[in-house]
Order: sequence, then C-alpha cells, then structure tokens
Amino acid sequence: MKQKLHFESNHPIAQYKAFEAIKKEQGVVGYYDLPEQDITPIMAYCEEISEEIETVVVVGIGGSSLGAKAVYEFLKPTTKLKRKLYFIETTDPIALRMIFKEIEIEKTHFIVTSKSGTTIETFAAYKYILTLQPNASAYTFITDPDSPLEKYAREIGAYLLNLPSNVGGRFSVLSVVGLAPLALCGIDIKTLLAGAKHVKVSFFDQGYLQEPMLKKAVYYAKNHWQYDINCIFAYSESLKYFTEWYVQLWGESLGKHQRHSSFHLGLTPIGLIGPKDQHSFLQLLADGTRNKTITFIKIDDFEDDMMIPDVSLPHLESLDTINNLSFATLINMQCDSVIESLLAEKNIPVDIITLPKADVHSIGSLIFYFELITSLVAELMDVNAYDQPGVESGKKILKNKLNAR
Repeated sequence: MKQKLHFESNHPIAQYKAFEAIKKEQGVVGYYDLPEQDITPIMAYCEEISEEIETVVVVGIGGSSLGAKAVYEFLKPTTKLKRKLYFIETTDPIALRMIFKEIEIEKTHFIVTSKSGTTIETFAAYKYILTLQPNASAYTFITDPDSPLEKYAREIGAYLLNLPSNVGGRFSVLSVVGLAPLALCGIDIKTLLAGAKHVKVSFFDQGYLQEPMLKKAVYYAKNHWQYDINCIFAYSESLKYFTEWYVQLWGESLGKHQRHSSFHLGLTPIGLIGPKDQHSFLQLLADGTRNKTITFIKIDDFEDDMMIPDVSLPHLESLDTINNLSFATLINMQCDSVIESLLAEKNIPVDIITLPKADVHSIGSLIFYFELITSLVAELMDVNAYDQPGVESGKKILKNKLNAR
C-alpha cells in the first residue's frame, strides 16, 4: 500500500514521543502481536468442521463481527470461497428472519462470539437458534479464557476457541475472532496476516510508512478541535463494510474523556463510497464547514477489463468521451478528479491510500494501518484507545431494565 499526505505536519518532537509510546505499548496491548501469531491451531480446528457444512454464521456484534465481515465482503467478489458467510449482529426480528430464510440449518455451522461471554444481543439470537439446532457440534464459541461462555461451551461439549485477553474486541479481527470464520470460508489467513505484518514492519522498523503515519497522527491530534470529523472516501463498493469497521474502531477508541483533564474529546468517523457519494456527500465536503479531514482509498489495479462499449446515443453524443474506457479506469479517474477539486479549495486536509490490488494482502495491510493510526492518535490526544465506558453504562441500564421485568 502507498500513502500520500496533502497537508503540512512538522512536529518532530511529538512524532518521536508518539512513536516511543506506541513501542512501549506493544508489551501490553495484544493486537500488535497478531501478525506473527501461529495459525496452526486455527487451521487444525477448521479441519474438524465437516465438509458437509456449506454455510458459516457468525453470531456476534461490534468487534465480534465487523472485522470479519469487512474482510469477507472485500474479497467475496474476486475470491473463490469454500463456504458462504453470514452475520447475525442485530436483535431486529425482520433482519433475523431474512437470514434464517437464506440458510439451511442442517448445513450451517454457527460461531458464537462474545469476549465477555455475556453479550445480551448475541445470546438473544443464540437462544433462538438453539430452538432450531440443538446439536452442540453445530456450534463454536469464541470468548475470553474463564468467561461464563467458556464454562458453558465446555459443559455442552461444543467447539471452543479463546482469544487473547489483552486483545480488545474492535482490535480483534486479526485474532481467532476474525481468522476462524474467514479460514472456514477458504480465505488465505496466512497472507492476510502477512499484509498486516508488512505495515507493522514498515512502521516500527523505519520503513516508508513510518514518517507519513506519524505526521498524519500528529496532524489529527494537534488539529482535533478544528477538524473533528474524519471521512473515509473509499472508491470501491467492496470496501463498504470496511468503512463500517472503521467507524467502530475510530469512534469507540477516540471518543473519550481525556486522561488528564475533564475535557470530552473525539473525532467523528464517516464512511463514504465513491462514486455514489459524489452525488450525496461531496457537496458538504467541498462547500460546507471546514471541520473535516478526508482519507481517500483507491485500488490501483482492479484486475478487471470490463469496458464501456463504443456506443453513440442520439442527442447524447457528448458522452462518447467514455467509450472504449474500462470501468476500472473510469472509477479511478472519478476519484482523482474529486481529489483535485478538493485540493483546489483551501483548508481541506486530504490524504490518499492506494492499495495495489483488491486482494487478501491489501486488506490485511489496510486493517493494521488503521489500527496503528488509531492507537497513535489516541496517545497524542491523551485518551485510552482500549476501553469503552460510555458503551458499558448503556449495557448496565439495559441489564437493570431486564432484571426489573
């Protein structure tokens, strides 16, 4: 992957301090170690799942589902998959019924994921599924060691996988949480991790990504009062669910009380997909309040030669300029044109991430890149990237309501 910044950020002392803090953090925060993990146990687990299984359903919410969904949906259009993957991440009865209409229960394996082992939404769905499929061998449970869910899984004799206790949910896509369902569908998780490792090595070993990542993080933190909204503008429909994953990662990690003050801070994430959002959100970016930074994500080579035919339409001859042009070329021309238009304006910070291809290595790189940037910005803003007290308070209120029934 490549990155190009179109804004000035020259704060070498802040960059040095942020880098040193992140280096030190590696010994405590578990996601940094995931690119080098041994995947042998995960692959052995996959071999135990019956070849008759045609569908895998992840039952989980937030960090338990968004990462795997981002990877799966990015690769699904261009990858030959072994199984279909669905996600139950809601208590919406309409959405639930739609999923159950599409799957064949007897040929489905359910992966129930809850880090705490007590996620209400997840177990509301699981209890319903259990009425349809009571066989314990149809389930895998992923949870923290010694959680209530681990005890339950052992008691019923279901498959059990543990994620590292020092890996937070929204940083868990490269752990067993994401790797197990992806591997069951035939996705090359070794290459996925290699993509993540590429970014890790480049950042920590003074590679080409280190300086622009540090400059970007410092710019975001130094200017967070003015530019408190960060937009990802991804020019590929396959990145739609990646932007959803980013929204959780960014919002839940950076929207916090500052550690050493009473200030409430946060950078609001917005996910956009080009070119369709050129016709919905671009006007606000171009002429609206100057409080937004924009990260464009492009794919250099779509590896698809689908062409616009050489057809001339009566009264629409002006559109003949697109004839004999590949759709891949057109979408990147659209992206470049929007970037140029925004750069022509003042006070719109823009950076560009270019992925070489729409492949598993690229999405692994992109995931680890955004995890690192999130940790860097959190450190510079003096907030804890790895807790979520605002979410926990809502959970407590819900539990009290349920106990009062």
